[in-house]
Amino acid sequence: MGLTLFLGACATAPSTAPALGSPKEQTQAPETAVAVQAAQAETSPDRNTPQTGESVMGLKPRSQLALTPPRDIWERIRRGFAMPDLENELVRNREQWYSGRPDYMLRMTERSRPYLFHVVEELERRNMPTELALLPFIESAFNPQAVSSAKAAGMWQFMPATGKYFDLKQNLFRDDRRDVLESTRAALDYLQKLYAMFGDWHLALAAYNWGEGSVGKALARNKAQGKPLSYSDLNMPNETRYYVPKLQAVKNIVAQPEAFNTQLPLIQNHPYFKSVPIERDIDVAVAVKLAAVSLADFKALNPSMRRPVILAAGTPQILLPWDNATVFERNLQAHANKPLATWTAWQAPKTMKPEEVAQQLGMPVEQLRSVNDIPLRMMITAGSTLLVHRKGSLDSDVTEHLADNGQLGLAPEMVLKRIAVKARKGDSLASLAARHGVSEANMASWNKLKVNARLTAGQTLTILLPSQGARRVTRPSTSKPERPPVKRQASQPSPKKPAPAKNK
Repeated sequence: MGLTLFLGACATAPSTAPALGSPKEQTQAPETAVAVQAAQAETSPDRNTPQTGESVMGLKPRSQLALTPPRDIWERIRRGFAMPDLENELVRNREQWYSGRPDYMLRMTERSRPYLFHVVEELERRNMPTELALLPFIESAFNPQAVSSAKAAGMWQFMPATGKYFDLKQNLFRDDRRDVLESTRAALDYLQKLYAMFGDWHLALAAYNWGEGSVGKALARNKAQGKPLSYSDLNMPNETRYYVPKLQAVKNIVAQPEAFNTQLPLIQNHPYFKSVPIERDIDVAVAVKLAAVSLADFKALNPSMRRPVILAAGTPQILLPWDNATVFERNLQAHANKPLATWTAWQAPKTMKPEEVAQQLGMPVEQLRSVNDIPLRMMITAGSTLLVHRKGSLDSDVTEHLADNGQLGLAPEMVLKRIAVKARKGDSLASLAARHGVSEANMASWNKLKVNARLTAGQTLTILLPSQGARRVTRPSTSKPERPPVKRQASQPSPKKPAPAKNK
């Protein structure tokens, strides 16, 4: 799981290898949500677009399914295929690309092992086509820590604003765009919304990649020009044009791996992880020890956690491998009367330097900077939340308000520049201070004079002025946007024409 894959033409590149050639971010009009639906209605006035409920998804009739249980998760996915197949040269091109890289396919599918059962369970519970379980292969190669150059994050690649619209919390302590349960819930909510809007899975997927406003406008253009209204007939960015063909190619390979000389790892059709409730703040290191799992395996199942402590008020559950969950619960009971956390949260009462905070709280400034990601020459703004040592008066679990809303605000340290001024006839330190917006005491200190010192005309004095005002650098908004903005998926660039892709 720790492998860093070069995602080729399939998945979103991590921030260490930013994606190239992605379409420019689309700007939506203020009335996007209404405009998209209006554009779709204008485009297909006679289309019976389903809105909600199980009839929207249209799975295969149960009579067509085998009575025997699926042998593994791949067989279960195959049985739930329900989307119409896309047949064109772009699909053939992507089939060649994936099948020509069997080692890559094996690594990517192996990475899905902890998550695939849960995704399929959720799709079936919502009566949605199970090929959507393959979409994270296209988005992130099933890497919940993937971050695109456009700041989309998680296995489903949510942009920050879109994540907030779908109630994915992003604060100092966690980023639910990476959370296995929450990001899957949000992604399926979004896909259901898009299908209800367009009544076509290929168009819904195009909107997931390109934005519903962009797809609605493309449909309206085709309608006005008398052109067909299918996915393949729309004028789209290159990335979106290859988006559904990529999914179709992976679907075809999963359907018949032997036909493509591809080996799929055996993934049993049973849960990989179990959710365990957390009632007290606990250090990640302690949780790992009590569960008897590796830190890498713990982070793979709990990728949303951004700090070395789990706050019970904000993260009331953790995911653990099925057998380790029992071990953790037993060991946690044995530690019922012992401390579990060495970290807590603290709010800055005023704008302070990290050195001041560290001295006040009795912890090394280097550690304070490191655990809170505070760059050099930055100040901590008033009201900011910091992770600090848990001792003395700071020895209690973090409140729900701080756990859900804690943000770190930073401002550059004040940089002063020295200027020289000449006193005029009748000037005093007080008049010069007022003229330049500084204090009389500082004027005296800078020039080693008494406050009531007499000045002579032409006398040169020194004044220190700020070269720039403090400005807030990071304090993400926690407000909920009025509508879902474009969800950008920044995958690796696709070839411009359906020729065999080069190994990049």
